[in-house]
Amino acid sequence: MEARLKSAIWIKALIRRCDLAAIPIAVVARGDADAGSILLKFNAGAAGCAVLTQARGQDGELLWMRVTGPVPVAEADADAYIARQRQRDPDIWVAEVESGSAEAVIDSKIV
Repeated sequence: MEARLKSAIWIKALIRRCDLAAIPIAVVARGDADAGSILLKFNAGAAGCAVLTQARGQDGELLWMRVTGPVPVAEADADAYIARQRQRDPDIWVAEVESGSAEAVIDSKIV
């Protein structure tokens, strides 16, 4: 079994990474500190938003899925998706990054 990083620690590392890159970030909702799922909302302002969630690939590698689709969506649509997920699972972490580029702060594969 592969050891996994606790969600709260992963979020803290993301905040630090964004701080070092001078990218604004806010934790919108705190989830389970040990094993809560993570949603990342990348807000590019007028250009739209993208929401990513953690997933595992076929070989078990960590990757991120664009759950709002391949193109940016309106912020209201991104927020509605997040609200639906939070209703289903209140242990989800939600962080909003004020950047249109997920690649600027995510090292893992994005699909």
